[in-house]
Amino acid sequence: MSRFADAEFHARVARLQAGMGAAGLDALLLTTAPDVFYVTGFLTRFWESPARPWFVVVPAKGAPVAVIPSIGAELMGKTWLRDIRCWAAPDLADDGVTLLADTLCDMVPETGRIGVPMGHETQLRMPLADYERLRAATAPRRVADARDVLHRVREVKSEPEIERIRQTCAVADRAFDRVPAIAREGVPLDAVFRRFQIALLQEGADWVPYLAGGAGPGGYGDVISPADDRPLQAGDLLMLDTGAVKAGYFCDFDRNWAIGHADDASRRAYDTLFAATEAGLAAARPGATAADLFRAMRDVIGQTGEAGRLGHGLGLSLTEWPSLIAADRTAMRPGMVMTLEPGIEIAPGRIMVHEENIVIREDGAELLSRRAPVELPVIG
Repeated sequence: MSRFADAEFHARVARLQAGMGAAGLDALLLTTAPDVFYVTGFLTRFWESPARPWFVVVPAKGAPVAVIPSIGAELMGKTWLRDIRCWAAPDLADDGVTLLADTLCDMVPETGRIGVPMGHETQLRMPLADYERLRAATAPRRVADARDVLHRVREVKSEPEIERIRQTCAVADRAFDRVPAIAREGVPLDAVFRRFQIALLQEGADWVPYLAGGAGPGGYGDVISPADDRPLQAGDLLMLDTGAVKAGYFCDFDRNWAIGHADDASRRAYDTLFAATEAGLAAARPGATAADLFRAMRDVIGQTGEAGRLGHGLGLSLTEWPSLIAADRTAMRPGMVMTLEPGIEIAPGRIMVHEENIVIREDGAELLSRRAPVELPVIG
């Protein structure tokens, strides 16, 4: 898929700059892969290497400036940015700090404020020692938290972004259709994981950075463990949860199957989760809060105690702001892409989780993932 039109990035930066103005910020410093991609279109797997930091500065007015290692100059030059400042990295004495400080000092008055995302669900992808050097080199300019500015803009997706997420979901839908051919009684779980990743790539995923799941008699123990070599057995519940990527955007949903046969408890749990997701779909309307969606699903599940979050934002990252928890008052707005992820305890040490991907529209929720079967599917 080709990159977005320049107008898409102009609109994103304009929204960020409006938020910066309201927050009294003179520049925004971005250091992570999703944030840099969001404003530039710079898409690469080279972020896997921790040896080099990457920076993009969004000024109060005008186009962003990239301050990056020289190895990325050619690729960044294919984006819409024209001001690309480079250094030969890694540099053990000055790994871009002076170049970045000079860039910020050129853009921000001495009494100005530099925004850096600092709060929940943010990170700083540069050495802390270099960050302290940067703060000293840009003083008396102050650094302020820009988390809310970034979250408010990125949590609402444009139609081109929504279409990319929809296409990634379609890749996973097609791969899930192939599971009965690759997951049968006697096949080790780790082999199922490998075969499913191959299926995702064959169906059009660019890469598969996240695949989790589980299998066990009458349920699985958790949803984050690596796969082991235990063969699937009759009576097992199998779950696969994928965060595949296409054109830079994630999907994140799962599917459940019974191997050989399903017991009554497993069927009841599946029915409950399907109903809880229906309640989440009904509640997912503009103006409803993340807490409202959480309560709608939790009330159907009916289990008390610590339920954890029952969904989250989705887009350039596998999980984004907000979280569907009782304490999150983030209001749903048209264009927000969310997951609905209710889970239930079937028996001590045995759970089931169900997940769908949706986008909030003016008149309610629209599914981006194909809706799971109404009844628990059985393989074999």
